[in-house]
Amino acid sequence: MTAEIWDVIIVGAGLSGLSAAHLLRKRDAKLKILILEGKDRVGGRTVSTEIPAANGVDRWDFGGQWVGSTQMHILELIKELGFETFPQFNTGKKVHHMGGTGAKVRTYRTSIPALSPVVLLDLTCLLWKIDRLCTTVCVEDPSRTPNAIELDSMTLHSYIDQHAWTTELKEEMGLCSRSVFGMEPSQMSFLFFLMYAAAAGGLLPLLESTPGTAQELKIKGGTQQLSECLAERVGWKNVRLGSAVTAIWQDAEWAKVSTAIDTFLCRAVIVTCPPHLAAKIHYQPSLPSQREFLAQNMPVGHMIKFIITYQTAFWREKGFSGEIVAGSSSDCPFSVTFDATSPSGNAALVGFIAGQQASQWSSKETGERRKAVLSSLVKYLGPEAASFIYYEEKDWAQEDYSGGCPVNVMAPGLLTYYHPSLRRPCGRIHWAGTETATQWCGYMSGAVQAGHRAAVEVLAELCPMTLTQQEQEAMRHIQTVKGSGQQTPSSKLMYLSTSKAMVITLTISAALLLAQRQNALHKVKTYLMDVFNI
Repeated sequence: MTAEIWDVIIVGAGLSGLSAAHLLRKRDAKLKILILEGKDRVGGRTVSTEIPAANGVDRWDFGGQWVGSTQMHILELIKELGFETFPQFNTGKKVHHMGGTGAKVRTYRTSIPALSPVVLLDLTCLLWKIDRLCTTVCVEDPSRTPNAIELDSMTLHSYIDQHAWTTELKEEMGLCSRSVFGMEPSQMSFLFFLMYAAAAGGLLPLLESTPGTAQELKIKGGTQQLSECLAERVGWKNVRLGSAVTAIWQDAEWAKVSTAIDTFLCRAVIVTCPPHLAAKIHYQPSLPSQREFLAQNMPVGHMIKFIITYQTAFWREKGFSGEIVAGSSSDCPFSVTFDATSPSGNAALVGFIAGQQASQWSSKETGERRKAVLSSLVKYLGPEAASFIYYEEKDWAQEDYSGGCPVNVMAPGLLTYYHPSLRRPCGRIHWAGTETATQWCGYMSGAVQAGHRAAVEVLAELCPMTLTQQEQEAMRHIQTVKGSGQQTPSSKLMYLSTSKAMVITLTISAALLLAQRQNALHKVKTYLMDVFNI
């Protein structure tokens, strides 16, 4: 065991861990902080890599890349570190292909896909139900949500199967699940899905690239530089790479944290790695059974992200935005693509092979995946897609000390019985990571929020005088959840009568047929809530 004693040891040098360390250092520069990271780099689920491009080489993100104007924690960090953002390009036609290889390829320009009138009606009703349910969810403690046990007993798939009328919409929701979670709808609790959406302000903010949504902005120079800059401010001498934590012991006075070659003594520990990796650490004494069971039963999504560089952004010249939405099929590996042209003008497309498709295509050779991706791009954007400069991909399931991406989810039954242990400290051990966030859970902003919350918990124990009055109040009332969980009974939307559903359908049909505009869904939903007062 090393002779040096640390105040705080942080497990994981991703955004959450480094944000926690940065806040601790800002509040008390005398605190001795050590960050242990299993990877040979900082950044966690963010990594930026230089690849060949039209003007030589340029840098692209192969992990988390987007931020939004409603993600205040990450935006404040970007501003503090002096970085800049730029908007996701989304001008032009979008490609939409659902229903299998032989189905018609459609294009559209608004946030509403080019769906048939019947499917549009189905989509509007389902979004309306889900958004209204989201308003009843208590994100801080989902078990306080009305009908929580019932919502948590079903999967997202089972809810969609009960409430969606059309096969095409069910396929659309499957694609949404793969794109957001890297998971199929049958693999997660419906209550978890609602909580995740509620933490982002609703379902549509998770899916769109318009102002205020998840895919709105990107960071010039890439997202990994946030972690690199934080490591510089905390001090690289306090960051030890290639140092995966294997065990944590604690007693009434100290905690001991071990790697394969060292053991460190400290006063507090913050574990920020994803739950499935935290579960691999040996704890002595054992963690409470609820926390142990939860960590062992939160599977992580599967995504393969690819970047393809081109001499020119030919899709823009042809009037396309670069956004393609493609359903599961035998010949098209990816679910979605976007324009990824860099701020310096190097043309590129980014795409995601996710969920079941990632599992199927990950067993194939890289060349076979590349060939299938390019063939699909030629089909959707034209023959110019075949003339690329460079193709690079990253399978996050193969990444050491990640084992998947973008986020861990909860299966049915976990939220209502085990969720309180997700953030609850275990003696000297505190928990962070984006999965523990209550705002934009699963995103970089959530990682920063969770790191700050864990840091405040530690400060309350080690140097409480550094806390703000607001933080002191939060710590005093940490056991009292003041969510919105008892405001609106979910049964109003879960069990709409057939007659009421028909009235709603007839009411909105004319609006959808006549107004497939950017804000059509919003106007219709607002009208319905006013008319039916629900």
